[in-house]
Amino acid sequence: MVEAHKLVKRFGDFVAVDGVDFTISKGESFGFLGPNGAGKTSTMRMISCISPVSEGTLRVLGMDPATEGAQIRARMGLVPQEDSLDLDLTVLDNLMIYGRYFDMPKKVVRQRADQLLAFAQLTERANDRVDPLSGGMKRRLTIARALISDPDLLILDEPTTGLDPQARHLLWDRLYRLKQQGVTLVITTHYMDEAEQLCDRLVVMDKGRFAAEGSPRQLIEQHATKEVVELRFQPGQHESIALKVGDLAERHEVLPDRILLYTDDGDAALGDVVAMGLAPQSALVRRSTLEDVFLRLTGRTLVD
Repeated sequence: MVEAHKLVKRFGDFVAVDGVDFTISKGESFGFLGPNGAGKTSTMRMISCISPVSEGTLRVLGMDPATEGAQIRARMGLVPQEDSLDLDLTVLDNLMIYGRYFDMPKKVVRQRADQLLAFAQLTERANDRVDPLSGGMKRRLTIARALISDPDLLILDEPTTGLDPQARHLLWDRLYRLKQQGVTLVITTHYMDEAEQLCDRLVVMDKGRFAAEGSPRQLIEQHATKEVVELRFQPGQHESIALKVGDLAERHEVLPDRILLYTDDGDAALGDVVAMGLAPQSALVRRSTLEDVFLRLTGRTLVD
């Protein structure tokens, strides 16, 4: 569905995407993760035929975006980070008008709109104006609108940003159903749990390059331990205590409010801490997550 080789995007002297290679197969859910400025959005804009390629080769649906952008966009659905709905129109009219952009017969658009309203659980709101809808409803409508032309490829940029947990989980369910129907999904997200839930395979981008690639489980196995022990002591004690407990784990990390011990047996490591006579204010043993991988590969420093 998408194939890139030595893909580069430049803005003057700044290199936003620095020679990356990737392929996305039909029916796959593929994710781009990375901190701000990592190159995710620039890559997505090239795939979406919005921004031209600076160097390298890119094929989307077997076509060249430089010369066949219109044909590619006709077979693609795009869900931008910010909703761009017509707020003064009804939910149904948003779908009907958008469907006509693809030169679809009105009868076909109406049938498709009814199907998508049911899919997005918005049938009862079909004749309501969009403006007063909740954020979750607007997001579901944006996805439904992107699906009106029955696209082969769906691009989703931060699909659940700003939504409450219930709305996020409902949206995850809708996207999972799309994947089951064979729609290819390309997703960027800042939510690591979302990436674990939705992505068959993903890349972690940092400074325009790929820091890692694989399934969520593969990345955790390759770049993290099985478990993490979180220890909290009195403020100001963490640095000195870390010198005592650091050797109990494969790797340790000192944060302002806690010590992290990365180990394959968290209960054993915690038992060793207690056996040393140390009494943390709180202790937690948890499995390693994609967030641990992300922070190890890209660092904890905030990037503006």
